[in-house]
Amino acid sequence: MSLPGRKSDGQAQPAPDDDTVKSTGDAAKPAKDQAKVGDLARQVAKQLGVDNYSPTMITGMVRFFDFAGLSLIGIGMFLIYVMPRSGFGAYYVVTSVIGALLAVLLLQISDTYQLQSLRSPLRVLAKMLMTWTVAFAIMAVIAFFLKVGADYSRFWFGSWFLGGAIFLFLGRNFVAFAIRRWARDGTMERRAVIVGGGASAEQLIRALEQQPDNDVRICGIFDDRDNRRSPPIVAGYPKLGNISQLVEFARLVRIDMLIISLPLTAEKRVMDMLKKLWVLPVDIRLAAHSSELRFRPRAYSRIGSVQMLDIFDRPINDWDSVAKRAFDVIFSLLGILVFWPVMLATAIAIKATSKGPVFFMQKRHGFNNEVINVIKFRSMYADQSDPAARVVVTKGDPRVTPVGRFIRRTSIDELPQFFNALRGDLSLVGPRPHAVLAQTDDRLFAEVVDGYFARHRVKPGVTGWAQINGWRGEVDDDEKIKQRTAFDLYYIENWSLLFDLKILFLTPFRLLNSENAY
Repeated sequence: MSLPGRKSDGQAQPAPDDDTVKSTGDAAKPAKDQAKVGDLARQVAKQLGVDNYSPTMITGMVRFFDFAGLSLIGIGMFLIYVMPRSGFGAYYVVTSVIGALLAVLLLQISDTYQLQSLRSPLRVLAKMLMTWTVAFAIMAVIAFFLKVGADYSRFWFGSWFLGGAIFLFLGRNFVAFAIRRWARDGTMERRAVIVGGGASAEQLIRALEQQPDNDVRICGIFDDRDNRRSPPIVAGYPKLGNISQLVEFARLVRIDMLIISLPLTAEKRVMDMLKKLWVLPVDIRLAAHSSELRFRPRAYSRIGSVQMLDIFDRPINDWDSVAKRAFDVIFSLLGILVFWPVMLATAIAIKATSKGPVFFMQKRHGFNNEVINVIKFRSMYADQSDPAARVVVTKGDPRVTPVGRFIRRTSIDELPQFFNALRGDLSLVGPRPHAVLAQTDDRLFAEVVDGYFARHRVKPGVTGWAQINGWRGEVDDDEKIKQRTAFDLYYIENWSLLFDLKILFLTPFRLLNSENAY
């Protein structure tokens, strides 16, 4: 038996506030249909706790490497050749940075940052050089129409182009060498779980192990069938539990991919599994290497030559996650800069009118069901605060201070969450985080809404699509949480930066409706 989780040989706006939802404790509990993971699964999760580089992180680093290298080549040629003759010209530096950014954008559009492309740079060399040429052609056209072409040295322009082409060729070969090495020693890996055991799982594992550049690390197998129909060990990998335990396991450790090893003809069983698994923020693939059915090429992804049908993709992944994080940092800093006088005045008013701390911390569900501490201005008397949100706040609630009543109605109490977004616990826009044991009619939200935890596939937000559509404030019946979850899931499936900007822009106007905020 191999070690658990070994690598395959081939390299394998305000919403429920601190007091607006009912709860019965301070820590999250799994939904009724989830089971505790076993000792072996916990042991594997502990082993996998060691940090490594995911392919997403590697491709992000390559983008930055290209941007920095192309920018520095342009700036370097200016400093070596142009500046000694013509003096310093800031527009050369600006052009170098903008040109490098344009080139990286075009390289992204042409799919040269796919892992397969990074592994085999010679296959995409022509595409990269053509993209770099197109970037220069665009800059030349812009210079022509702006009538600034004569301001630039032709030697600088040509040497930057040639130096950039050489850099891309040498840089990508270096990256390919590094990726192959990292894949072999486990520094870079995609962590995968096989769903379904038996002969089909063994056939899949053997196929993966034969791939020379396999970066997938199989962490174990999960299957609902008993040991008679699904052996406890398949191709050296242990069965760690059933499908419900897999959902809990994926929340203990970072998993990148679930590979369902079932025949395409087992429709009902596949659908039953997907209903449980789609709540996780992972890529879900259906092994298709042994199927005689054929779909359009775009329906497949590949690990080496092993074909997978793409069922679900992790939302806001890869380059999009970098863009969204940059969006959060920039607009959080802007929000703090704009609202710091309001926050300072609020802190003074809270301190002057009631005893206790200025801020209130509450544990809420974050990304992938992790528990996070959300910061708010304290709106209740300190000795009557309700960190677990056991009692719903009602209109005229005596626990709420006069200042608290105003800041809750205007949502000023949420402003400190800019710091949550800056720290990375929250996004500015996303599903609003709920208290860890939020309930309605004595039932957990997860028991009211099928697939409730799917809203945790992305980071929660300071404001969200549900809130600007009126689903804000107290959650005191099943319909409210169902509607709120439906809007959250719509946001996740239709996310874009423009969508985030729209929600952010509409939030102040929707705050004027304080009907359910008290």
